[in-house]
Amino acid sequence: MLMLEKIVNDSSIPRNIRRAAINSLNMLRDPSLTPGVKAANAVSILDEVTQDPNMPMHARTAIWNVIAVLSTVKD
Repeated sequence: MLMLEKIVNDSSIPRNIRRAAINSLNMLRDPSLTPGVKAANAVSILDEVTQDPNMPMHARTAIWNVIAVLSTVKD
């Protein structure tokens, strides 16, 4: 979650990407879902924004790292 918070607080990253990071954080904090569902939903949100051509490379790399970590989460 720390990596996502860094993305949210980085003003060099476009707003739509920061918004996706916020949505992913909210998804991960949702107590009504199982860990696997939280991770899958967050990965889905983040994967969608990695296609954005306006995304800085450092942000894309950070999001790929988050996706890699979340992909290991199972129920």
